[in-house]
Amino acid sequence: MTSEVAPGIFRCGTPFVNWYLVSVRDGVTVVDAGLPKYRVQLPDVLRMIGRTPADVRAIVLTHAHADHMGFAESWRRELKVPVYVHAADEEAARTGRVQKPEESMLPYLKYAGTYRLLAHFMTYGPRIEPIRETRTFTDRETLDVPGTPTVIHVPGHTRGHSALVFPDRGVLAVGDAFCTWHPVTGRTGPHLLPRSFNVDSAQALASLDRLRKLDVSVALCGHGAPWTATLAAAVAEVRRIGPT
Repeated sequence: MTSEVAPGIFRCGTPFVNWYLVSVRDGVTVVDAGLPKYRVQLPDVLRMIGRTPADVRAIVLTHAHADHMGFAESWRRELKVPVYVHAADEEAARTGRVQKPEESMLPYLKYAGTYRLLAHFMTYGPRIEPIRETRTFTDRETLDVPGTPTVIHVPGHTRGHSALVFPDRGVLAVGDAFCTWHPVTGRTGPHLLPRSFNVDSAQALASLDRLRKLDVSVALCGHGAPWTATLAAAVAEVRRIGPT
C-alpha cells in the first residue's frame, strides 16, 4: 500500500497501521516503525523509491506504543542508526512496558473490529522488542535527521506523544494525536483513539490546540488516510465527537 503522499514522503504499512519514509537528498528518515513483522517492508519500499538501506539515517518515533515501535530495534541494530523518541516516552521504549491507559478494553469487546485488530497484532507483532539504545528529544526541538522535523509535544495518547512538522514539505506527522480511521469501530474522519489506548483522553484533546493553527497541507496519521483539509477543521471534528 506504499504511496507518495507529499514530495519525497511515503505512506507504508497495512490498512491497520501506517509508518512513513521521508526521502531527501542527504538520506532517509523512517517515521514510526509499524509492527515487528512489518520489518520486511522496509527494503522493498526503499528499492521502490530508488534508495537502499544504507541511505537510512534515523528512525523517529511519535510515541512508544507497540504498533509504532515495531521493527525499530531490529533495524537499529542492522543499520546502526539512532532511534529518537520523546524523553517522556524513553522508559516505555527501552523497556517495552506500556503506560497504563485510562480504561480497559472491556467496553470495546462488543465491536467486531476489536477482534480483527487483535488478530492483526497477533499475526504481525505478538512480541515487541524493546529499543536498547535511544536518543531523546523535547518540545520544539528540530532534529538533525533527513527532513529536519520540528517536534511538537502533544501528550495524552502517551505522556511523550509528539507530532513532527516537516516545514519544507508542508507535512505534519501526527502519530496518534488524532486518526482518520477508528481501528475498533471502523469510523472514518478525524477522531481520538479509544480511551483504552490513551493515558489521558482529556489531555489528548487539549493538546490538539497546539496543532490547530499550523499551516500544513497534509497531516499523516498512524491509522487511516492522510488528512488534506485544514488542521483547524480536523480539530473541530475531533472536539465535536469527543473521546470515544
